[in-house]
Amino acid sequence: MREFKILSATAILGYGFPEKSFIEGMKRKPDVIAVDAGSTDPGPYYLGAGKSFTNRGAVKRDLEIMMENSIKNHIPLIIGTAGGSGGDVHLSWCKDIIYEIAKEKNLKFKLASIHSQFSKKEIKKALRENKITPLGPVPPLTEEIIDESTSIVGQMGLEPFLNALDEGVDIILAGRTYDPVVFAVSAIRAGYDKGLALHLGKILECAAICAMPGSGSDCMFGYLGKDYFRLEPLNSIRKCTTVSVAAHTLYEKTNPYILPGPGGHLDLRECEFIQEEKNIVRVSGSKFIPSSKYTIKLEGAKLIGYRTVSIAGARDPIMIEKIDEIIEGVKERVKDNFKSNSWNYYLDIKIYGKNAVMGNLEYNSTTKDCHEIGVVIEAVADTQEKADTICAFARSSMLHFGYEGRKATAGNLAFPYSPSDFHAGEVYNFSIYHLMEVNNPADIFRIDYEIIKGVDENDKTSWYM
Repeated sequence: MREFKILSATAILGYGFPEKSFIEGMKRKPDVIAVDAGSTDPGPYYLGAGKSFTNRGAVKRDLEIMMENSIKNHIPLIIGTAGGSGGDVHLSWCKDIIYEIAKEKNLKFKLASIHSQFSKKEIKKALRENKITPLGPVPPLTEEIIDESTSIVGQMGLEPFLNALDEGVDIILAGRTYDPVVFAVSAIRAGYDKGLALHLGKILECAAICAMPGSGSDCMFGYLGKDYFRLEPLNSIRKCTTVSVAAHTLYEKTNPYILPGPGGHLDLRECEFIQEEKNIVRVSGSKFIPSSKYTIKLEGAKLIGYRTVSIAGARDPIMIEKIDEIIEGVKERVKDNFKSNSWNYYLDIKIYGKNAVMGNLEYNSTTKDCHEIGVVIEAVADTQEKADTICAFARSSMLHFGYEGRKATAGNLAFPYSPSDFHAGEVYNFSIYHLMEVNNPADIFRIDYEIIKGVDENDKTSWYM
């Protein structure tokens, strides 16, 4: 069995990559070019607001290189989680870029667009049929939560991609996708081991992050054999080591040996990592274990308010020593001042220099020997005006807050910007983070097929819907 070859361009579409690295990958004659375009890492805002967390110009630059090389060399290009979050608006946003490139470069190809957004009616039906369960420590789903959510997507597995590839498409643009799938699906379709292919896809999804030095803005190449896979960086400054590849296998996992996904999980207990060459690592032993029920992860977001932020610094050692009681005093003043308004608001004051990043998990939770701290005041309320009001009052209260031992009365805080307060706009949370049992994982994700005609008079035509 010959090696199946996969070119991973970058960790996230729009993060960029050296064109030289990409060309090195093309020299190796890949069977597929693939890229993950999204993540939940940036939080719920982008799903809820229907916006991309990557820049349009940066996405277009990456796509231009990938599309031209894909179509010229008749190599399929597969893109997952379009627009960052994979909703219908994100899919359309990325598709418009593809249309634009096709016209500018006069490219002709068959395009499949796979939708991952579900209607509230569909989710309510599944809920009533007891097919939805919480994923982790989240509240049970209710119809009220469904109604409050602005958009709901499901994380698709292999099946809709297999359908699209069977139609002979050149480019697949998909909504929310299980990250390893776009890298693994072509190989699985060609008869390669599912466990190995998905494990390879798991590593390739972040491109050169699995190398030393790691980078999310560089290319990585994968070779899949009958009972192994190999990883090779495409930039001479990087190398894959057993430690770097094994470490990335642990990435985003609660269990070091198990990686769940649609329709089953990867069992990595018998994995072996071997340094085959100075920059190439060989991996074997990965297994895919099907689940008794096929489930997909649902993600939904809802608007919870509007945010205002103020940023400041402080270096009074006495204030730093007493910062916890000062924060509690400021919060109490805000609460007392606005108790007659009956406002619902959220106020948080983060101290950079004390637990701001790790919170209660921080190994050193004191400000001892700290000569300066950063202060971030955050207010969230149901209107921007209310958030402005709460933030401004908290900021002014902290600026002039009196504490025992204070010597300077000109002000406790230094503000790097004027105005000191910033609108951060709409605030969303993940309202839905649940598993949904499905009977037809291939059919629940709608696929649109189009023939793109470059600069022809009719730029695109529907193949069928």
